[in-house]
Amino acid sequence: MAAEKHGIEPAQAARRPIVATIATVFKAGHVLLVRRANPPEAGTWGFPGGKVELGESLEQAALRELFEETGIDATARKVFTAVDAFDRDETGALRHHHVLVAVLCSWVAGEPVAGDDALEVRWVPLHALETGDLDLSRDVARLARLGADIAT
Repeated sequence: MAAEKHGIEPAQAARRPIVATIATVFKAGHVLLVRRANPPEAGTWGFPGGKVELGESLEQAALRELFEETGIDATARKVFTAVDAFDRDETGALRHHHVLVAVLCSWVAGEPVAGDDALEVRWVPLHALETGDLDLSRDVARLARLGADIAT
């Protein structure tokens, strides 16, 4: 079977990746990040985001999740990349596969307040992503640099 050839168990081959968005918002040399309340990667810092609902565009999903998690109003400017997020159990077996679509957003109004799935939310200086002081989710620093380059 083709799935087995690629290291995927037959039972996993019937499942499909889940599409989700992440909202990347920049303001005055800072990026908006949330500290995740729920698995996977609970306690780590990443972009606000979540699953795309049926009939919802990527941009609508990003803006909805951004508001639910942070209280920030924004406009969606552009989809700029996508990354795979694999959630594995302690044995290495795949539990979930998310495809995270990054949407560049422009801040319109609001002060960040943690809501929904966020423990904390704050504007983080872009240079602070490189110091190792924050426990970042995978690819956050790279995606922030990419988004910031596009935003300017």
